[in-house]
Amino acid sequence: MSDVKHVTTQGFESEVLRAEQPVLVDFYATWCPPCKMLAPILDKLAEEFAGRVKVVKVNVEEEYPLAVRYGISGVPTLMLFKGGVIVDTMVGLLHPQALKAKLEQVAPAPQPTG
Repeated sequence: MSDVKHVTTQGFESEVLRAEQPVLVDFYATWCPPCKMLAPILDKLAEEFAGRVKVVKVNVEEEYPLAVRYGISGVPTLMLFKGGVIVDTMVGLLHPQALKAKLEQVAPAPQPTG
């Protein structure tokens, strides 16, 4: 079961802009081969960062107003939001380790105490 949620234009503000934790938004299209390659990577990262980073997907064809609002000109485009503000934008298929490093920057793992 994937922890990645599909978000619509109507739900974007509550799911992304008002989220308490950082949110990674995958702007994708169903016909895009790199998007399809990215999907299992995002599923794994969503599981690994559960509770620290929320991962959501936005279909740019179904949610065209959001694509226009955020200037999406190529897919996949990943935007990292923190406190409702874009803190990073990545276009294209990223190496999983590079993407993980970016998530670690905005949501570091809790350090063990004691």
